[in-house]
Amino acid sequence: MSVASRSRAFTLLEVALVVFMLAILASGLAMPFATQMTLRRQAETNRLLEEAREAVLGFALANGRLPCPATAASHGRESFEPGTDEREGRCSNFHDGFLPGASLGFSPLDGSGFVRDAWGLESNRVRYAVFGAGQSVAGIPNPLTRANGMQAATLAGLGSAPGYLHLCASGAGVGPSSCGAASNQLTRRAAFVILSLGPNSATTPPPGSDESRNVDGDPVFVSREAGVARDNAFDDQLTWVATSLLASRLAAAGRLP
Repeated sequence: MSVASRSRAFTLLEVALVVFMLAILASGLAMPFATQMTLRRQAETNRLLEEAREAVLGFALANGRLPCPATAASHGRESFEPGTDEREGRCSNFHDGFLPGASLGFSPLDGSGFVRDAWGLESNRVRYAVFGAGQSVAGIPNPLTRANGMQAATLAGLGSAPGYLHLCASGAGVGPSSCGAASNQLTRRAAFVILSLGPNSATTPPPGSDESRNVDGDPVFVSREAGVARDNAFDDQLTWVATSLLASRLAAAGRLP
């Protein structure tokens, strides 16, 4: 091989090595950037959930009751069973509905009146659950969503009721009405829960997984750190308000005796 040929071959080898090193560098930079975007969206979603939490509490202070969840067909407004309204507080869907952003006067909303989390897909509409579903406190059905229902149930009645929505630290041992062992219970007395399904919102969670507990329509929810364990990945984000805090806010505003 001539000197010129060897020189060209060496130059091509150098170029190939440079391209290879640049590819490695680019892939190394892409991972932190993707992580940064995920963390940014998680933080933005947390902020949005806290704003939604305060909006629901504000609605309660103004109306003396909690709003019913919206349904997919209610255009972001709270939805009651046909032929009923806030006088009965019979929500059409207590545990597996959407945040009623239009009823709350929340902003921004999508074109159908729903609030979306930071991932922004239609499947990322923020979800909302409230205690009720025919349950009574001190003889008052659906006291949290019924007009003046909490006032009729009284502070003592609200405080002594046996249970509300449940928040669990994991889905292990979770049933349709309980977190299982007491050590797994974050609270048994949530008045309402607000929920983001996170970046995997468009996929159906595996049966029995922690994420499946948050969309199965019962009053038991799971809130834990994000994880990618096989068959049990979790990226949901939740916030909630205990019945005691709701009652305290209403009492301070003169809505409860």
